[in-house]
Formats: sequence, C-alpha cells, structure tokens
Amino acid sequence: MKKMLLLCLMAAGAIASPRQNLVVDAKWLKAHLNDPDLVLLHVGDKKEYEAAHIPGARFVSQQDVSVSDHSGKGLMLEMPAAEDLRHRLEALGISDKSRVVVYYGKDWVSPSTRVIFTLDYAGLGARSSLLDGGQEAWVRAGGAVTKDVAPSKTGSLSPLKLRPIVVDAATVKARIGTPGVAVVDGRDASFYDGVETGGSHGTPHRTGHIRGALSIPFTSITDDRLLIKSDAELAAIFAKAGVKPNDTVIGYCHVGQQTTAMLFAARTLGHPVLLYDGSFEDWSRHTDYPVDNPSEKAGK
Repeated sequence: MKKMLLLCLMAAGAIASPRQNLVVDAKWLKAHLNDPDLVLLHVGDKKEYEAAHIPGARFVSQQDVSVSDHSGKGLMLEMPAAEDLRHRLEALGISDKSRVVVYYGKDWVSPSTRVIFTLDYAGLGARSSLLDGGQEAWVRAGGAVTKDVAPSKTGSLSPLKLRPIVVDAATVKARIGTPGVAVVDGRDASFYDGVETGGSHGTPHRTGHIRGALSIPFTSITDDRLLIKSDAELAAIFAKAGVKPNDTVIGYCHVGQQTTAMLFAARTLGHPVLLYDGSFEDWSRHTDYPVDNPSEKAGK
C-alpha cells in the first residue's frame, strides 16, 4: 500500500522519482545535444554505429570499460581497478563536469546498462543517464543521425571514489535470506529454471540458480519498443518476483551484464542495488555453494 501511494505521489509530481535522473527521452536530448559538457555514448554493433548514429556520439564497447580474462582461468567482464577505470573513462571524453548519456543501438539494452552501472560504480552515477528507447526512439522522434565520427577528445577526471556497489560470492552467500535483501537472477528464465545451462570458454556453468535467488529476466524491464516500462509496471514485476519495497537488490546473471538491466530498473524504483560481478560464472566454480535446479524437481 505504501509503495503504491509513493508511486502515485511520484506520478503526480509531488515527489521526484529516481527515474527522472536516470532516464532521459529524445525530447530532452534534442534540447541538450549541443551542451558543451554533454558526453554521448553509443553502445552497439560497430558497423551499425559507422552506418548511422546520433550526432556527436562516441562508440563504446564493453572492452572499453571492463576487464576480461579469456584464458578460461579468470572471469569475464570485471570492473577495472580505480586508476585503470579513470583512464578508460577519460579516453571516452569524460571529465569531472561531464553529463553522460548512454544509448543503445537496436536492442543492446543490457550492454548499455552495464556502462551506466560502471559509471555509477566510478562515482559518476548522479550525472549519467540512459536514453529511453535508444537510437530507434530518437529516430521515431525525428532525431537526425549521421555517419560522421565525432573528433576524439580526452577528458580529465579527478581520482575516482569508487562506490561499494560490487560484491563477491562470499558476500552473496552470507546475505541470502537476510531480511531486507533480495538476491535476484537477471538471466532468462530458462537458465534460472535449469532448462538451459550457460557456460564460458567451453566450460559449462552449474545448472539452475543460486539457492534462494528470485527471478526477474533482464528482458522484462522494457516493452516491445525497448522503452523502459513505467514505475507501476516495474513495481508490479518486482513485487510478483518477491522483492519487497526498500529491499537492497543484489543482481547476478551469467557474467555480470544482463542483470544490470534489472538493477537499472530497481534503481528507477528507488532500491539500493549491488552487483555480483562474477555472477554465475564465478558461483559455478564454488562447487560447495548452494544451487537449486527446478528442472530436476520437475522431472521427478
């Protein structure tokens, strides 16, 4: 009841919704496209970027803002160390006063929210937003696109004050079942249910999900036009999954990308969020850590 009242007050404008800072629309971007401090980042396929992107946008890949070990011994898509991350963000043209807007080309929603989460981790979350609906929404609103690549520009950032929003396996294990904490699996439900088994570097993950985890697939946060669903729709999804109002949401997926879309939605609802960066790739290596496989129970 309190949650619904809060949503009603937000809708009426009586209380500012966290969404107002996290999400901008095409109309807002048109009005601010030439702002001197704006840094616009395009996430998607490089060839698609080269064919058409929003004027002034710079291309960013996951490799630009993360560290991956392709040997099969380490983990994929991990947060860089503070000084390394600072230089990576500066290389994208980001400075202390920058207003950063991230958008996706076509359906690259979770790679974009991974970039947003990384900016929040770096302490830049208050000045970072996602363009609702990505480039397709921009084009539908009459926004222009170009093939011209923006001139390279290096930013200047003060030493980062990393936010403690990334956790490890031991922390997740210790907080499962803790009041006020919801561990949420952001993968497709087929992986959560144990119908499919993920893997990396030819090594399969364990089948199923972290015992006690809830399920909110990353694809459920957007509509068929890839617009972020309304606060009321998202609140209903989180409530149905078992997330309580004010819960701290700990998200995981395969390697720490897909779940950032779910965590982004949680942030728009005002939930504190944490990312288990190693995700199920890491959890699977802890063979003594509990996993539930609903498909086994269904087969009995």
